Amino acid sequence: MAELHRGPQEDRREKGSLLRKFRADPLSNPGRIEPVPSMAEMQRIKTKVCLVGEAAVGKTSLIRRFVQDDFDDRYITTLGAKVSKREIVFDMPGRKQLQMDITVWDIMGEKGFRDLLKEAFFHGAKGVLAVADLTRYSTLKELDDWVQGVFKVVGEIPVVYAINKIDLKDEVMILYGDKEITEASRAFEAPYFYTSAKTGENVENLFKRLGTMVLQREGIAVAS
Repeated sequence: MAELHRGPQEDRREKGSLLRKFRADPLSNPGRIEPVPSMAEMQRIKTKVCLVGEAAVGKTSLIRRFVQDDFDDRYITTLGAKVSKREIVFDMPGRKQLQMDITVWDIMGEKGFRDLLKEAFFHGAKGVLAVADLTRYSTLKELDDWVQGVFKVVGEIPVVYAINKIDLKDEVMILYGDKEITEASRAFEAPYFYTSAKTGENVENLFKRLGTMVLQREGIAVAS
């Protein structure tokens, strides 16, 4: 019997059929790359935070450390308000993440200037970082007026106390500690951190804690 010869069109059809079967069987091609579903975009939220406290407590140095991870020993007088930006990423339940874009307003530590422009400075704030100097007890006592000034403009919002210049604890006489800080911050239910703009101690923790409190106030759960 004469051998039947298939035309080129039939050959192409058979090859196409075999190729489809090959691709459909995962065991036949274990090295292939499967398409990965694209991840959902990271959630983002914008937040304004006010940094308040008396002059020379280290507010400008704290924010410089937070934003640039740098410290300048030269004191630079802040005129009015300095605005800086930084992002913090929070883990959320369900392996999701949220990026908080923080705008930090470093408010000049002069009461007269604060009272004159407090509406513009404090308007829209979602959190307060209240900064005191560990070497000057008066700066802790003054924070009550600063925080109340913010509340009068925006209502009660989360507050965190920063007791700055902890790096000097062994060099100068410290006139107050946990007892006085707890009493001062109790009215605002504010946690507190001992911080150092010079060494970076607790600076990141300070801002992250305030960010967490802001999110919780907005009803957004953050993974512990």
